Amino acid sequence: MKGRVIFNEDTCKGCGLCVNACPMKILALDLTRVNKIGYTPAHCFDMDKCIACTNCALMCPDSCITVERLDV
Repeated sequence: MKGRVIFNEDTCKGCGLCVNACPMKILALDLTRVNKIGYTPAHCFDMDKCIACTNCALMCPDSCITVERLDV
């Protein structure tokens, strides 16, 4: 199963729970910038490896993450 992770980066607090929850280790905090509320947002750096497990979205305390399952 392939997936796509979509972050609402403007509400992400950079807590890193999604980064730790990802079994594929394809999420990270973007330390090169801050969002509009002053935090370093999470992002996916290798979308092709996403398996749409939804672990990241389930762990996010602020519901900043949407996972789409793609039929390939």
